Amino acid sequence: MAQEPIQATVERLAQSSGGQILMSVKEGLRGSMKFYVGLFLLGFMISFPLTSEFIAWLVDDHRLPDGVEIIVISPVEFLFLQLRIAGYVGLTLVSLMIVYQVALHGLRHQAVQERLKELDVTLPKPGPRLLMAMLGSVVLLMVGAFYAWYGLIPLLLDYLTTDAQQAGLSTEWRLSNYAGFIVNLVSASAIGFQAPLITTLLLRSGAVSRDQFVASRRVIWFGAFVLGAFMSPPDPLSLFLVAMPIILLFEAAMAVDRFMRRSV
Repeated sequence: MAQEPIQATVERLAQSSGGQILMSVKEGLRGSMKFYVGLFLLGFMISFPLTSEFIAWLVDDHRLPDGVEIIVISPVEFLFLQLRIAGYVGLTLVSLMIVYQVALHGLRHQAVQERLKELDVTLPKPGPRLLMAMLGSVVLLMVGAFYAWYGLIPLLLDYLTTDAQQAGLSTEWRLSNYAGFIVNLVSASAIGFQAPLITTLLLRSGAVSRDQFVASRRVIWFGAFVLGAFMSPPDPLSLFLVAMPIILLFEAAMAVDRFMRRSV
């Protein structure tokens, strides 16, 4: 008897517009599974032969603080790191393709089109504006990666190394942990630097109003620090250096939007 209400709820959700969209997207993704596997294998096979040179470049003495040595504590650690890096490349390609297909499939769905009309949301159409948005995303991603590589990472490595050496500790870092440290900080910065583009697109499309952003400012700031906590070492300096650029870029986008509205 208790299962009947649950089944009725599931059926009702499946018949709703959201349930229909999810089922449609699910079928589309399932039909493309072989393509995703092939795309993953392609990215994996192309990147795997290059991982050895990438790791050697990453652990070059010129990129490490003074007194730091990179060690391998397992016979297969280097191989596993190569597999992880190649796997990340394959998963990145698959993730980008899934996001593209889900967005394209979802926006073409009749229920989504009707809901967008109800909300009076205007999405960018294929053309110069969409191309500029894509180029802006790539530029911001590169700027975030440069910020992490040339500013954030050297500063944090020197800070953490000096702190350990002053305590009389030897600074020998495990290869996999060091590589993970670099990848996390670069990824966090590349993602966080998308904040002004996302803010501008949401404001211009009408999906989120300026008043809603202002009312949610504290939540957005908190989310930036949560991202910093997950993607950076557990110390206040790292958290601050990852979160603050996101907050400043968000506030800059809000200021530019306010200026543009006044000038119109």
